[in-house]
Amino acid sequence: MTHGEKRPVPAGVLWTEEGISFSVAVPKGKNCRLCIYRGKKTEPYREISMEEDILYGDIRSSGIQSGLKDGDEYLYFIDDEPYVDPYAHGIRKYTGQDENGLETEYVRALLCAPDFDWDNDRPLDLPDEDIIAYSLHVRGYTKSQGSKVKNRGTFGGIIEKIPYLKELGINQIQCMPVYEFEDHIRLARNYWGYGEAYCFAPKSRYASSNPLRELKEMVKACHQAGIEVILHLPFYDAMPKQKMIECLRYYRQEFHADGFVVNPYTVPLEVIQSDDYLKNLKLIVKNDEFQTVMRRFLKGDEGMIESVIWHLKHLCQNDHQYHYITDHTGFTLCDLVSYDGKHNELNGENNHDGPDYNYSWNCGVEGPTRKKAVVKLREQQMRNAFFLLLMAQGTPCILAGDEFANSQNGNNNVYCQDNDTAWVNWKKAEKEQWLTDYVKALIRFRKEHRILHPAEECQGIDLTHCGVPDVSYHGENAWQVPNEIASRQLGVFYSGATKREKDLYIAYNMHWEDHTFALPSLPKGKHWRKIFTTTVQKGFLESNGEVCQERKAVIEARSIAVFTGEAYESEDTCKK
Repeated sequence: MTHGEKRPVPAGVLWTEEGISFSVAVPKGKNCRLCIYRGKKTEPYREISMEEDILYGDIRSSGIQSGLKDGDEYLYFIDDEPYVDPYAHGIRKYTGQDENGLETEYVRALLCAPDFDWDNDRPLDLPDEDIIAYSLHVRGYTKSQGSKVKNRGTFGGIIEKIPYLKELGINQIQCMPVYEFEDHIRLARNYWGYGEAYCFAPKSRYASSNPLRELKEMVKACHQAGIEVILHLPFYDAMPKQKMIECLRYYRQEFHADGFVVNPYTVPLEVIQSDDYLKNLKLIVKNDEFQTVMRRFLKGDEGMIESVIWHLKHLCQNDHQYHYITDHTGFTLCDLVSYDGKHNELNGENNHDGPDYNYSWNCGVEGPTRKKAVVKLREQQMRNAFFLLLMAQGTPCILAGDEFANSQNGNNNVYCQDNDTAWVNWKKAEKEQWLTDYVKALIRFRKEHRILHPAEECQGIDLTHCGVPDVSYHGENAWQVPNEIASRQLGVFYSGATKREKDLYIAYNMHWEDHTFALPSLPKGKHWRKIFTTTVQKGFLESNGEVCQERKAVIEARSIAVFTGEAYESEDTCKK
């Protein structure tokens, strides 16, 4: 083994044709040595002194030309204190005993060869308006036995679920933190992955073998299936901004990530976008406003119509946001319609943790019930919620498992629940197949109608001189926006002229009473056909729906209906 030339940049480990270069920041005047380990042995098989060099400031660098291999471990000692490379591309943890005989965990950095055949893979760069996103936790998504995958709770498990995601209609997954975070925070398990972390190292617990290779295989397999991969990179407050930028570059370059969900209070978007390498990637920040508005509308709060109108047409991606009604922070969709209050007793914080305001409604009974009327209403409310999400014109994001009524038993803060409480329960996928089929049908309907996912926001004016605006809003009376504070009804008329499609009229009735809507007039020779209602399990009606020859329609309590404008046909039957 010989020493090669120094390469102080980039920080961490760099594999080259000449060998491997190590770089680490060490305060001036301190001693530093690099120890190389092989296997689980506690003693290093090689040690290298990392000498100061005035040319490189605080950076100590050393190159090794031969003798090292993938899977070797390394650890720095600064004045004899162990120091794990913060830029390590892999982390290996061991459990042992300290000098007092107490159990402790010790950590070493892992050498991970960068060799990988990407086969010309590139980020997909799908149009934002065409995205159907799906938020998941890599471990929790397939960890339960009901997931029926070979490598449960891993990147490989996600690969095994790609056919399911494609069938559902998903073309983007958003993964919660996948880097090597601390497994415990305070006295609790850290399931979500927030807090201090080795941000450059993919999580070893999320892999059945080499975590770097397995994450790359997951991204490559998703791209081959037409699915983007967005990574949550929340970082931690004490992390330097420059290091955050380096981390974003790393996952973009080395793992072909399509984009990131970031915390703008930790790393502002303008800081990221000022970096030439990161200018064109997808950046997403969370915003609970859509969630709050739609949840309140769903449960029948008054005074919501104006906000609902705005959110139905607003292209949230222009603000680097996405639409969601449920997220990993808060209730699942099933729990949103099953609980009035949070039930976080298992978290060990006396139910004081988690959000107090959830804008949920239990439909009459708190928690599980066999009452048929309550079960039926909950099912209808879930259908309503999915419609509100998928028919809004911004980018929608589904919480993994919501499509088959996954529950967390009323826990709205499962940050510490690395168990069946937080893991997606795939056994419900068979029981609630009706809901999955409903979601598939809604996604197909959205994709088939460009007017429901336009590239540019609707303006509310007659762009094609066809006599009606591209979008207009109505109440129980046509062409009259329901401005009354007590109104819980809204009609939305989408003109298909700009996209050469059929006109669509969607009637929302979130009141607990039936209401009659006057349907807007159509050109001569056309009529409205009712094709969809959330009062039936499938949503879409059989036999092409019901022709509406009267210019009004009764919309049942807490339901949504869809009408298409079509030309008369001789075989049409009048149904009221």
